[in-house]
Amino acid sequence: METLIPVINKLQEIFNTVGAEVIQLPQIVVVGSQSSGKSSVLESIVGRDFLPRGSGIVTRRPLILQLVHVATLEERKRTASRESGVQADEWATFLHCKHKTFTNFSEIRQEIEIETERTTGTNKGISPEPLYLKIYSPNVLSLTLVDLPGITKAMKMERSLMLSPDLRGCKVPVGDQPLDIEVQVREMILSYISNPNCLILAVTAANTDMATSEALKLARDVDPDGRRTLAVITKLDLMDAGTDAMDVLMGRVIPVKLGIIGVVNRSQHDINSNKSISESLQDEQGFLQKKYPSLANRNGTRHLAKTLNRLLMHHIRDCLPELKTRVNVLTAQYQSVLQSYGQPIEDKNATLLQIITKFATEYCNTIEGTARNIETSELCGGARMCYIFHETFGRTLESIDPLAGLTMLDILTAIRNATGPRPALFVPEVSFELLVKRQIKRLEEPSLRCVELVHEELQRIIQHCSTYNTQELLRFPKLHEAIVEVVTGVLRRRLPITNEMVHNLVAIELAYINTKHPDFIDTALVSASVSTSKSFPPA
Repeated sequence: METLIPVINKLQEIFNTVGAEVIQLPQIVVVGSQSSGKSSVLESIVGRDFLPRGSGIVTRRPLILQLVHVATLEERKRTASRESGVQADEWATFLHCKHKTFTNFSEIRQEIEIETERTTGTNKGISPEPLYLKIYSPNVLSLTLVDLPGITKAMKMERSLMLSPDLRGCKVPVGDQPLDIEVQVREMILSYISNPNCLILAVTAANTDMATSEALKLARDVDPDGRRTLAVITKLDLMDAGTDAMDVLMGRVIPVKLGIIGVVNRSQHDINSNKSISESLQDEQGFLQKKYPSLANRNGTRHLAKTLNRLLMHHIRDCLPELKTRVNVLTAQYQSVLQSYGQPIEDKNATLLQIITKFATEYCNTIEGTARNIETSELCGGARMCYIFHETFGRTLESIDPLAGLTMLDILTAIRNATGPRPALFVPEVSFELLVKRQIKRLEEPSLRCVELVHEELQRIIQHCSTYNTQELLRFPKLHEAIVEVVTGVLRRRLPITNEMVHNLVAIELAYINTKHPDFIDTALVSASVSTSKSFPPA
């Protein structure tokens, strides 16, 4: 049973490293309102001051705290334990700087603050990215706890505090906090406690109304039966004189199936005077013996730690069969995917050259029509480009009327403008060239459209080749992306050059009208014979 928690902790580290969230592991999630004493409870369980303190929202990202019970330094040296290399009874490591060991708990607090500010900024922002901290100590029981930001009450207008004294208990967004800070914190908390494999540690201050506890409300939303919820009542020593928490601790106010445990937090005066946690725990036990003698053995921080350890181990044991089945299913799935990728690569350079050459060959074969996989549902590759040239582009050119847009008035006006102040006796060549060049210019637009269609087809061939090389390209998705990016870039760079060539071809035709061309001479003779027959009708 004692080895269950370390195994779950190891799985949690592995899943965090590979970025998998498909398995919901058992853990204890600490939920409570701001200033309810969550941080004090965690520090009392650990027995050390290591969490940041301050006003407002201090915990601004999830802290996944893994407590690992180890032997003392002397015992580790005698048994040659693997942790004997650390010359301290207690130490800690962070997942983001795993190879660095912290033996000074003040440095742990500073590292938490630095890493929090790195992701959330220095102006009270929040982040859902978790921070992983593992503490090794002979004074702790093996546990996995998740400390979340405190539940807030956000308001959209800070002026409301001045307008209504009843609203002074509500949380106003400050700094970089968004206006929906309350919603974001709530969603973050729900994302953790909605996990059916987690235990909920609902922290509520004794000097508040239990019936309105936000922590218990959230816990009841996701755990209506209370099978996963353990309530902790803090600040028992701060209740009004003449009142006690007997009914609450006995479960008469709000029943919780896993139980209700009361604790006494260190006061701010104790923290300022550097009172040790061990002394505070002794004072806590003395207070419980004096105020609640019949319940003293079932309350307090030490009893809370033992209860959490026992509940977590039993919960892991209950969840283990389902977790094992889930892991086996996922292992089989990913093993199948791994096998589909083929054998390990020995010569990386040869494999890289082979894949690129195969892609290039498939690309060329698709254009030439010699590819192994020929489409039967639509034209593709070279066949489509042939269709674009001879059908789409050809029909467009044939559909162009050479005389479209020219009226008799345009022709007469051009002739008169070309002769200047003298009446026209013969048709001047200047007016002829002017009108012809305007008609030739109309060929440029369909030519550019033809280039665009061919460019689109060349890009489609990239996807066609990728589809029929899926098996190899799936093994190297980044290589696939690089190949597609390079080929697409080459085509993109050649497009303006090709368009410029089309512009030049049209400009060449516009620069010199070849009246000696056979088609021009034949057309001119036909036009002349028609004009003669109209002018001199047969006798």
